[in-house]
Amino acid sequence: MTRRRRPGLAAGLAFLLAVGVAGATPSFGAVSTPPPTPVPPSGSPSPFPTALSTPKPSPSPPVLHSAAGFLEDPTTGQSLDRKAAGTPRPIASLTKIMTALTVLATTPLKRTVTVSPSAASAGGSTLGLRAGERITVRNLMYALLLQSSNDAAVALADGVAGSSTSFVAMMNRRAAALHLVGTRFASPSGLDNAGHSTARDLAALTVAAYHFRAFADIVASKSWDIPGPGHTQRHVQNRNVLLWLYPGAIGVKTGFTTPAGHCVVAMARRQGRTLLAVVLGGPTETAAFDDAAALLNFGFDEFQNVALVRRGERLGTATVGGLEIPAVAAADLVKLVRIDQVPSIKRFFTATPSLRLPVHAGQVVGEEAVWVAGRRITAVPTVTRAGAPTPPATSPGSAQTGQLQGAARLVIALLRTMFDGFL
Repeated sequence: MTRRRRPGLAAGLAFLLAVGVAGATPSFGAVSTPPPTPVPPSGSPSPFPTALSTPKPSPSPPVLHSAAGFLEDPTTGQSLDRKAAGTPRPIASLTKIMTALTVLATTPLKRTVTVSPSAASAGGSTLGLRAGERITVRNLMYALLLQSSNDAAVALADGVAGSSTSFVAMMNRRAAALHLVGTRFASPSGLDNAGHSTARDLAALTVAAYHFRAFADIVASKSWDIPGPGHTQRHVQNRNVLLWLYPGAIGVKTGFTTPAGHCVVAMARRQGRTLLAVVLGGPTETAAFDDAAALLNFGFDEFQNVALVRRGERLGTATVGGLEIPAVAAADLVKLVRIDQVPSIKRFFTATPSLRLPVHAGQVVGEEAVWVAGRRITAVPTVTRAGAPTPPATSPGSAQTGQLQGAARLVIALLRTMFDGFL
């Protein structure tokens, strides 16, 4: 079981809102293929994959071609599969997820920025910005996240912070605030390959970005038209082919450099469930998309939500000073469990060994641990039920102290339960 600091409950609700309302409702019927899109400056079509190849459904995790991978339920942080998920690697244009988050957290989308000479001279994938051109942050964000335009990344950095150097410092401060311990950025584009992150960190970063409705809307868009100089139009197309090829796909970003390999962060929603997959270091673009799709299939096909414990359920008895105190669950406990492992679920009640009289109503008196396939995955705190026999305290002061201590222990235990990971 891994534990990772997660956003608070309010942030989790914001994520659910953003994912729930962003973009069109995904269709689960026939899917189309992405049309070739001209890539400036030569106009040659980008070689998008037109089909996915994934293994047949199996309770065993898919074998990935990519160097690293991670699959989670982003609303709870529950990890479902991983491969070298904590190993730092170059991440190419996945860097732009942090660029977008930093912009969205500091700058209105309607703001207009003036393109700097450094932005106009950016290499790699570009929108074709010209020095002195004025363009909205919103349009730069579409170029950044759909076409992965490096000139848009630099234009945003310069427009928000005055320089790429100052903007990168903002990115790294935000990474530290999100506790992305395996992450360091060196540019707003990722073209430099000097920055790095991990598959697990990128999942947490993506969840943070989805707290912004605009991010969810943009990464779910297949294309966008951006006004250019002289009343021209620049048509940008999303390079995430899963939006065309994977039923239920709603985002998010791709990236490639030779050191990083092919990288994909993918989000999909089906029948009320949302899953997030990250693959890094794919040997080919096709392999990276196949790996992302295989991870998502594994999560959707092989896991189901199981109510492991219900709030108020009688779980055991704690003996304190010769008195038997009934213990009940302090909260519901619902987790994704692999379907073939559901019959292996076991629960064990353990009373808190340090309990002393008096014991007050609602006080934490133990925990109910849940084991799946021989592994402890999580636990829920147990408390005294209303009406349970509770001997009086020896003095009013000691009763008040015991109540406060019991309330504090319950809050801590509930938070630990809510944000535990699965693996």
